[in-house]
Amino acid sequence: MVLLSRSVSALRKLLGICEGYAVAHGLRYNVQKSEFLVFKPKGGTVGTVPAVYLYGTELKRTSQFKYLGHWVTEDLSDGVDIERERRSMAVRCNMLARRFARCTRQVKITLFKAYCQSFYTCSLWVRHSASTLNTLRVQYNNAFRMLMGLPRYCSASGMLTEARTDGFHAILRKRAASLMRRVCASPNSLLRVVASRLDCPFQYHWVKLHVR
Repeated sequence: MVLLSRSVSALRKLLGICEGYAVAHGLRYNVQKSEFLVFKPKGGTVGTVPAVYLYGTELKRTSQFKYLGHWVTEDLSDGVDIERERRSMAVRCNMLARRFARCTRQVKITLFKAYCQSFYTCSLWVRHSASTLNTLRVQYNNAFRMLMGLPRYCSASGMLTEARTDGFHAILRKRAASLMRRVCASPNSLLRVVASRLDCPFQYHWVKLHVR
């Protein structure tokens, strides 16, 4: 569960509502697993932040947390989440290479598409460095080489084209287009605001992916 607020005082009110709801329904939040994060302004810093309490216990402030599998950081950078995906891909590819080394080429391609092209939440990657994303691209290409038993420095575009498999940037474009389509078609009022704002960072990012 996540609470979003523009100020500490408003956050305290929201926590008070949660406490009242929990008492009325025989529930209790785990204070040890609860924490709060303050988003930093772009190019700025955050000074002293007043304490936030839950059941009279001061909550720990954190600089990042994982929500629905996606890492959120105080500076809204996606570098941590991209690194999470890179590590996860490396583990999956190593597992596939060990267990299915004797399978046919087509079976390996099918397994690669199923386990190494998910790029979970990649449509939300907006703020990151080119080098960070390039590291994941290199991991993706090397994963395919390892699984297929190809030379380390063979052409990435050539091997993927021959296997009729999407390249790294093609996957990002498809994921972004899919998310944009669902956001624009959503009846949710908040998502409609995002879809209608041409100056929205996500809109800018999605369009930029398709006009390179």
